[in-house]
Amino acid sequence: MPATHQSVEKKLGVCNLCEAICGLELTLTDGTVTGIRGNPDDPLSRGHICPKGTALADIHADPDRLRRPVRRVGDQWLEITWDEALDRVADGLARTITDHGRDAMGIYLGNPNAHSLGSMTHGTALVKSFRTRNKFSATSVDQLPHQLVAHLMYGHQLFLPIPDIDRTSYFLVIGGNPMASNGSLMTVPDFPNRVRALEARGGRMVVIDPRRTETAKAATEHHFVRPGTDAHLLLAMLHVLYDEGLTRPAGYVDGLDRVQAAVAPFTPELAESVTGVPAAEIRRITRDFAAADGAAAYGRVGVSMHPFGTVCQWAVQLLNLLTGNLDREGGVLVTTPAIDAVGTGLIGRGHHDRWRSRVRDLPEFSGEIPSSALREEIETPGEGQVRALLTLAGNPVSSTPDGAALDRALGGLDFMASVDIYVNETTRHADVILPPTTALERDHYDLVFHLLAVRNTARFTPAVLPAEDGAMHDWQIYREIVLRTHRRLGSKVPLSKRVRLSTSPTRLIALLLRQGGRTTMRQLRANPAGVDLGPLRAGQLPKRLPKHRFDAAPELVLADLDRLTATPPPGPDELLLIGRRHQRDCNSWMHNSPRLTKGKPRHQLLMHPDDLTARGLTDGALVTVSSRVGEVEVEVAATDDMMPGVVSLPHGYGHRREGVRLVQAIDLPGVSVNDLTDPELLDVSGNAALNGVPVQVTASVSGSVRTPAPAR
Repeated sequence: MPATHQSVEKKLGVCNLCEAICGLELTLTDGTVTGIRGNPDDPLSRGHICPKGTALADIHADPDRLRRPVRRVGDQWLEITWDEALDRVADGLARTITDHGRDAMGIYLGNPNAHSLGSMTHGTALVKSFRTRNKFSATSVDQLPHQLVAHLMYGHQLFLPIPDIDRTSYFLVIGGNPMASNGSLMTVPDFPNRVRALEARGGRMVVIDPRRTETAKAATEHHFVRPGTDAHLLLAMLHVLYDEGLTRPAGYVDGLDRVQAAVAPFTPELAESVTGVPAAEIRRITRDFAAADGAAAYGRVGVSMHPFGTVCQWAVQLLNLLTGNLDREGGVLVTTPAIDAVGTGLIGRGHHDRWRSRVRDLPEFSGEIPSSALREEIETPGEGQVRALLTLAGNPVSSTPDGAALDRALGGLDFMASVDIYVNETTRHADVILPPTTALERDHYDLVFHLLAVRNTARFTPAVLPAEDGAMHDWQIYREIVLRTHRRLGSKVPLSKRVRLSTSPTRLIALLLRQGGRTTMRQLRANPAGVDLGPLRAGQLPKRLPKHRFDAAPELVLADLDRLTATPPPGPDELLLIGRRHQRDCNSWMHNSPRLTKGKPRHQLLMHPDDLTARGLTDGALVTVSSRVGEVEVEVAATDDMMPGVVSLPHGYGHRREGVRLVQAIDLPGVSVNDLTDPELLDVSGNAALNGVPVQVTASVSGSVRTPAPAR
C-alpha cells in the first residue's frame, strides 16, 4: 500500500480561558490540533502553560458543543437556521419591550466575554443599544469591590495598580491563590517561576488565607484568618503604620488625615480577637512590609467576595500607598499598554448609584445591578419586572448566590435567549441558543488583560483554525440581534453605530494600535509571539489621574466602617464556608474535558479533623451542608490545610440538573457551592459575599460513607 503522507504544521495561538493569556505553540496534523505546548518566545508567559491550556482543543472537538442554533421544543433541542434563530430572538425581545417597556428585558454577561475580542468590541455596543436598567454580569460575583475602589480613588474602574512582582522584595497575598489562578486582576503567567525568582533574590512571599492554598504552600510564611474578617486585619496594619510613624505617602494624595482618624480604633488587639491572627504577628508583618525595599500587597477573591470587600480593597490600596510603594518600582504600578482602554475611554470610567434596583433598592455600578438581585427582579410583579432575558456566555445558575432559586425563576420567563456554545444549567431554560465560534476559530487581542499585566506586552493572534461552514462569530451575532430587534421596534440604529457593529474586531484593533502609537498591526503580525514593550514604569500615576491628585478617603468607604464595627465576629462554634478553585477547572465549565476531569476527585468538602471529631463525623463520610437558603450532600475530606471553623467547596461543580448536556463527564461528582450562598449577603458595592457563609455540617441521612467515583 502507498505510504500515507500527513500534513504537519506549527501555529502560534493563545489560551484565553483565564487571565494569564499564555502564548501557545500548536501542532496541526491534517488540519486537526494534535499537540499544544507553551510558546517559549512569548515575552509575557515565557513558555508557561497550565493543564487548561493543553485542553483548549477539547472545546473545539467537544461533541457536546453546539455548532448550529437550536430552539427548545418541550424537552428537545432542534437545530434551526441562523435566519430563523435570529428572527426568533428579535421577535421575542421586541415583543417583550413593546408590551412591557424597555426594563422588561434583562441582560446577563458572563466571564468569557472578557476573554473574547468580539465580545469586548461589539458586546458593549449590544448592551448599550438596549436601554434597560436590568443589566447584570459576573462582575458582581467577583471583582466589583476592586472596580468601585478604583473608580472612587483613581477616577476609573479599571485603573488598577499591579504588583511589580518581577522586582519586588516582599509580596503580600491576602485571599488570593495565583498558583491555581495564574493571577486574577493581575495577569501573571509563569507565576511559579516568578516566585522562585523572588526567593532567589532574597525576597519573601507572605500569604494570609483561611486555607493553606497552593500559593500558601509555596510561600515564605502563611497565616490563617477567619473568613470575612480580613478588613479588621488590614485596618490594624494601617493603624500600626500610623502609630509607629512608618508612613511615607506621595504628595499628590488628599484625605490622609481622615484615613488616620478612621483607622485609629482598629488596633491589632481588636483584630486578633476577630480574625484569629495574633496581634504580635500583625505588627511584625506590617513592620516588615514597610521596611522592605519594594513591597506589594495584593488582595483578591478571598477579600472581595465577603460583606466588607470594598473596605478590604481600599485598605490594600492604602497599605501600598502609605508605605511609599504606590507607583514605585518593586511596589505596585499602573500599566502602559499598547491600547490604553482606560486612557482612551474605550472602557468607561464607571459610575455609582445613579439608580437603584426595583425590588431591593440596590445601587447600580457602571450601569449594572448586582447579580444577586436577578432572581427577585424576575419573580416580583410590577413595572420593570424582567420578563425576557438575554444571556451572553454566562451560567448564573451555577455561579451566583442561591442558584437553585434562580433556576426555578428562569423557568417563569416569557422569553429567554442565550449566546453560548453549551446547553448548561442556565441556557437549558432558553427558547433559542445561538452558538458562536470557539477561541481557535477567531482572531484575538487581549484588550483587558494587557491593562492588568505584570509586564507591558502586546500580541495579536490570528485564528488558528478556519470557522466551520455556516458558523458565526460572536460579534456578528451581536450585530444581528441589535439590528433585527431595533427594526421590529421601529427604532433606527444611528449610522455610526451600524458602521461600528459591521466593522470587524481585527480592523478596530488595527485602528486602536495606530492611535496608541506604541506598535502597529503590521508589527504584531510580523511578530506573532508578541512584542515586548518593557517592564512597568514608575512615575506614571499622577500624570494620568483626572486632576493629577486623588482622595484617599472616599466617603462611601469611610461610612461603611460603622457597619464593620457594628457587625459581631463569627461565633467560636460557627462554621464558615469558603470556595476554592483548582488549576484544572475553569469556573463552571471545562468539566467535559476528559483530560481535565480524570484522576483523583477534587469535589469534596474540605474540613479540619478537629471539626469532624467535634461533630462525630469521619473522613470520607457523606454529609449534609446546609445554609439559610439550601442544603447539599457531598463527601467530606479531612485536612489540616483548613483553618478550624472553616469548610470549603469548589466553585463550578454540580452539573446535575435535568436537561444539561454533559456527555463526556456526566458522572463528575460534586455539588454547586452556590446552592448554599446567600443573595442577601452583600458588600456595600453590591458584590456577592460568596465567602464566609455560615453553614452547618451534619451526617447525611442518605448514608454514612460513600466512596467517590473517579471522574473519567
